[in-house]
Amino acid sequence: MKVNVIQFFLLIAILLTSLCACQNSNEELVAINGLTMGTSYSIKIVPNGNQLDKNTVHTNIENILTAINQSMSTYINDSELSLFNQSKITDWQVFSEDLYRVIEHGTQVSAISNGAFDVTVGPLVNLWGFGPHPYNRAIPSDPVIQSVKQHIGYEKLNFDAAAHRIAKSDPAITIDLSGIAKGFAVDKIAQYLNELGIEDYLVEIGGELIGKGTNANDLAWQIGIEHAKPLERSVQRVISLDNIAMATSGDYRNYFEKDGVRYSHTIDPVTGKPIHHRLAAVTVLHSSAMHADTLATAFMVSGPEKSLALANEIGVALYMIIKTNTGFEERYNERFKPFQTK
Repeated sequence: MKVNVIQFFLLIAILLTSLCACQNSNEELVAINGLTMGTSYSIKIVPNGNQLDKNTVHTNIENILTAINQSMSTYINDSELSLFNQSKITDWQVFSEDLYRVIEHGTQVSAISNGAFDVTVGPLVNLWGFGPHPYNRAIPSDPVIQSVKQHIGYEKLNFDAAAHRIAKSDPAITIDLSGIAKGFAVDKIAQYLNELGIEDYLVEIGGELIGKGTNANDLAWQIGIEHAKPLERSVQRVISLDNIAMATSGDYRNYFEKDGVRYSHTIDPVTGKPIHHRLAAVTVLHSSAMHADTLATAFMVSGPEKSLALANEIGVALYMIIKTNTGFEERYNERFKPFQTK
């Protein structure tokens, strides 16, 4: 799966101690790296006595990611998802278990976020020039936006959980999973490592992470959240990941300006237009990377006040960087506090 620039330049988590975890330890850190979904992946494993064949583990991880791509990519013409998108029928269509689960979960987050997250938003993203052809960035008129919006909406997908079937009520509806697939892949690899009996690892794909146990120094995995300054790479805050996943989203690097107006890459499915609020970046912590991934996008669309209210309502840890007239400020809820480093 190739993820376009919308996802690639989201807030990047800086892996602090994971890169040097073995400097003061006799335990060898197994590092596995590669490319997937238009970005990179990095996996750190502390064997703790487990006899691991690194080449076998690497091959199996590549096979997992390849299978996800072949199922969920919109850049592979014969992927399972692409074939669904190409079909112009409203009949029930049977899906693989994983793909069905990801799409259904996305629509569940759509419902709780009042449509802030929507797997059918892709045509609007393309309309604003943030899709596969980023240089076509004319400002669309309201009639054109409304015309595209006629074929947008998670409510136009019907689900049959017992048979893993999905049907479109609008044959023109298409699905793009770039806001959820990386998180699912992180969870899938973590599941594989759990099945191997590995208790200490860090899995990262394009900035979405899950950390379990401790690093080679017997400390929780330390992760840096990047500051939301467009021209600067610096760490705003460091948190500890201990049996928790982390997903990030931001609009401070991927945007364009026209006639003095800044247009964010984050498109609100409800209005059909780029977001226009003060939330610059958001980080979500949850046991599931897939859930954190979808919520990060939903919160980025919703803005600070609605996001904080929803995070507290559904019980997830939320951290935000908010633009002010003089710079930036941090805001987070009570559930986030235990993950901060001292």
